[in-house]
Amino acid sequence: MTRLIVAAGGGGDAVAAAMLHAALYGDEDQAVILTYSWDRLLIDPLPGPRCPADFTGLEHLTPAVWTVPAQARPIGPAGSTLPRLAAEFPHTFALLDPYQGTQGLTHQLEDLVSHLEPESIDLLDVGGDILARGDEPTLKSPLADALTLAACCQVNAPVRLLVAGPGLDGELPPEDISDVLGPVVHTFTASDADAISAVLEWHPSEATALLTATARGARGTCEIRDAGLPVPLTADSPTVHEVDLDDAVCRNQLARAVMATSSLDEAEAHSREICGYSEIDYERNKALWLKEQQPAKLEPAAVWAQLDPFESEARARGVTHTTFRRLTEALNLSGSQRNDLRQLLISRRPEQYDAPLWHIQMQPE
Repeated sequence: MTRLIVAAGGGGDAVAAAMLHAALYGDEDQAVILTYSWDRLLIDPLPGPRCPADFTGLEHLTPAVWTVPAQARPIGPAGSTLPRLAAEFPHTFALLDPYQGTQGLTHQLEDLVSHLEPESIDLLDVGGDILARGDEPTLKSPLADALTLAACCQVNAPVRLLVAGPGLDGELPPEDISDVLGPVVHTFTASDADAISAVLEWHPSEATALLTATARGARGTCEIRDAGLPVPLTADSPTVHEVDLDDAVCRNQLARAVMATSSLDEAEAHSREICGYSEIDYERNKALWLKEQQPAKLEPAAVWAQLDPFESEARARGVTHTTFRRLTEALNLSGSQRNDLRQLLISRRPEQYDAPLWHIQMQPE
């Protein structure tokens, strides 16, 4: 018996898929997790998603779908978290390739469904930006989710859309999507989070980090990303909702527009027209900007000198938690220094490590 889970946006959605599988289906069988290789620039300095030609060591699962085993490697300078995920999880990670647009993705899905005859197909999105209309001012990355949504609704098989952690990606406030969220199918717990806790020690996903933190009981307000977006951590944060697939498509204007696309360039053009931008354009611009930056050296004395004022200002904003990505950028360090910063902070102030987040404690009296 095989379960197929489609990680709507790649990245942290693929990690959350492993937690979802353990929570809903147990360990008696393993999943095929179909996902983009589309990582943050600190992992992959090349903008946009990776295609099969960007790897060595991939293996054919079907004529149209490649798997990414642990021994696979991205061809430099490309990077990818998928080989390491394959090494740390028992699941099969299969590569979504969007370079032939929604038509190509639909073909990959149909080929995979025909081959696997899966017991179930879940389309998983952490945060809920798959439900965006396209004109929301806080929306940052609609394209990947719109493409997977458009493909899944064209597959001749039942697909269940699941939204985990409404609002945790900082893209849409929970109240903006509450009207379309269906019944709660699961609320993640601390024991569920154990299934992915080791991976989140190194994986950079912020939304999935917030999902696991709230499953462990974290509550308050967490600042994420370089912009310091405030995300509420509430009792509803670790919930998983079922959403009617047709309702999602009716709501998502970009998903409807990219239905017949046969290239990623074509899909990008629709994103620029509907949303006013393409997230890959943002990555292109940021990649050029990062090349010109001179990040500070990771010197402990300088870190502590900057951290205390940062935390004081964050407390004044009502912030209780932040991510290590946010801290790295706030301290003007490079993404490659994130793990070293994390280890330094935890070694000196372990009481503030609210795994996998950094807890900003109240000002001592």
